[in-house]
Amino acid sequence: MTTIIGIRREDKNRWERRAPLTPKDMEQLISEHGLRFHVQPSNTPPIRVFPDQAYKDAGAEIREDLYECDLILGVKEMPADFFREKKAFMFFSHTTKCQPFNMAMLKKLLDMGCTLFDYELITDEKGRRKVFFGRHAGLAGMIDTLAALGRRLDEEGIPSPFSGIRMAHEYSGLSQAQADILEAGEKLNALGLDPRITPLVVGFAGYGHVSSGAQEILNLMPTLSVTPDDIPALRDRRDLSSHHIYSVVFKEEDMVAPKDPADQFMLQDYYDHPEKYVSIFDRYTPHLNVLMNCIFWTEKYPRLITTDALRDLFGEGQQPYLRVVGDISCDIKGSIEFTLKATNQDVPCFVYEPSTGKPRDGFAGNGPVVMAVDNLPCELPLEATEYFSRTLREFIAEFAKIDLASPGALMELSDPLKKSLIAYQGCLMSPFKYIEECIQKEVVEQE
Repeated sequence: MTTIIGIRREDKNRWERRAPLTPKDMEQLISEHGLRFHVQPSNTPPIRVFPDQAYKDAGAEIREDLYECDLILGVKEMPADFFREKKAFMFFSHTTKCQPFNMAMLKKLLDMGCTLFDYELITDEKGRRKVFFGRHAGLAGMIDTLAALGRRLDEEGIPSPFSGIRMAHEYSGLSQAQADILEAGEKLNALGLDPRITPLVVGFAGYGHVSSGAQEILNLMPTLSVTPDDIPALRDRRDLSSHHIYSVVFKEEDMVAPKDPADQFMLQDYYDHPEKYVSIFDRYTPHLNVLMNCIFWTEKYPRLITTDALRDLFGEGQQPYLRVVGDISCDIKGSIEFTLKATNQDVPCFVYEPSTGKPRDGFAGNGPVVMAVDNLPCELPLEATEYFSRTLREFIAEFAKIDLASPGALMELSDPLKKSLIAYQGCLMSPFKYIEECIQKEVVEQE
């Protein structure tokens, strides 16, 4: 029996134009592995970045009903009423942190005896993710943050080369955004920065795919790399450049320290016992103009910046250097505690005012601008889909030889796919049994 793969139409918001597979990669899977594809039409907003005809030309059937499919692929979470009994689904479920807003969806999926694969959990033997949009979140996040910086400096009456940079979704593609940023870099090189923002220091918390994407954009302009240890004394240097941006990357050992001064920082110990560590990031915050938050965070880890620390920084009418926080990680009240809400492309930023503890949409106010768009890769839908699809197709090829309804199906999966399996036929897999308690808690609270 030929395996049928479905591609669901994305409808979580009007900005979502990504797809899990491109027509080109789908055509390869059809010709080389004998898979069949049913694709939901997407010819009214939100419009998939590749037209329906491109998928039809690749060999797919365009069908509204996907329930003949053995496995249905999507990008974002699927609504609970989309699930059907005993079907298999693969998407970013955002459930492994017990996110309360997705527990009802997961409960419905389990109640219907469904199988759930999560892209985020497809990892190699070292735990590194194999299928991701992280780089494109970094690319779009840095573009949006530079645009926000330009808008904020405009509000303050400070001229800057960043004023002409737009939000990523306002460009036709990545190359157009890169052209504007290169132009901004030429202005920076020729005219320099206003003394009020010299030196301009951009910090990157984290060094993974997201951070690399963000740094890739910043490095289109003239930059100078410095170390975290350089930061506190940087502004006292006589050789400061107004024609460069100073870039600094923070690793775990720069951001936290053992609570016990007698202990030494050890990376694996920090991962295993984060409760033994405390944030030391406050030593850097006063010296940054822009912070890009690119770290993975859960509640067991220390925060980078707390609301109390920010209140001290902006106390008594002070105007610190910190202008913008590009919170690409976007954990609500998480590592950046004053990220009180996620933003979207309609209103991408807010100013958090420490004196009131409240956000104000826009770029003006006594506090840092927070860019917290929670679906950044969809701002670069073509490039993001092409990159994602290239890595995903090898795992989709596996399903040509696997009958998911068979009792022995799990044994036939590769290790990366096994690790991505949150639930099989309505039962949570062993590593995810803890989510059951979260589901029950959420059900009780809703009642």
